[in-house]
Amino acid sequence: MAKRFSIRRQPGFATIAMFSFFVLYLPIATLVVYAFNSGTSIATWEGFSLRWFQSAWQNQQVIEASIRSLQIASIAAVIATVCATLAALATTRTAPYRGLTFKYSMVNMPLLVPEIVTAVALLILFSRIKVWTGYSGLGYLILAHSAFCVPFAYLPIRARLESMDLSLERAAADLYANAFQTFRYVTLPLLWPGILAGLMLAFVISLDDVVITEFVKSGGQDTLPTYMLGQLRRVVTPEMNAISTVFLMLSLAIVTVFFFLSRNPQKDDK
Repeated sequence: MAKRFSIRRQPGFATIAMFSFFVLYLPIATLVVYAFNSGTSIATWEGFSLRWFQSAWQNQQVIEASIRSLQIASIAAVIATVCATLAALATTRTAPYRGLTFKYSMVNMPLLVPEIVTAVALLILFSRIKVWTGYSGLGYLILAHSAFCVPFAYLPIRARLESMDLSLERAAADLYANAFQTFRYVTLPLLWPGILAGLMLAFVISLDDVVITEFVKSGGQDTLPTYMLGQLRRVVTPEMNAISTVFLMLSLAIVTVFFFLSRNPQKDDK
């Protein structure tokens, strides 16, 4: 009797998946391990030590770049999340009409366009504005990161809105609540996990960005990723491994919280 075909059991797929994970995560694991190396080599193990974490903690340039990265990422994430929330409400709480798909595409355009193209376009735009205004502060980096992060915040917020039960909002309208009251007391509390998820995702994307930052930043405006890139061009020490390890732990913590916030409770119950 012939065996029945099962999509859940594909011979060889598990092996390919394990090999892919091995290739993907082995370099990251190696980086983390050598962050605790007591020697100056990034390829020869000389014993366990927290020397390079202490060195990074005492490095004034690393501290300044880290603070600047957190400032930019925090402000850009808030701006991107507000814009993404408004865009998600405008594209989900409306009847379908001609041009709605085009609006979806425009909101998600930064995901489709190569980042280098966005970086060059922002460089040209901001260079003209700098000439006209004479201003060369962090505002350009914040605006650039905000624009790039909007679609990343938009996706979980829109997903949350589409999974919400409209009957609650209709019930509020039946009880004579106006549009603002319905949003304030019904929609926003239900949407809040999606907003937090979008905020954290935008924060991580902004925090990790290199290409746009490298093109848009002015002198003395290095973020932590661009500072590390500059150091790798000169000399490679386990201090870079230590900084990368801390960066990795922070990103994993935020992504883990994002995962739990973006889960659909109705699907989990099923």
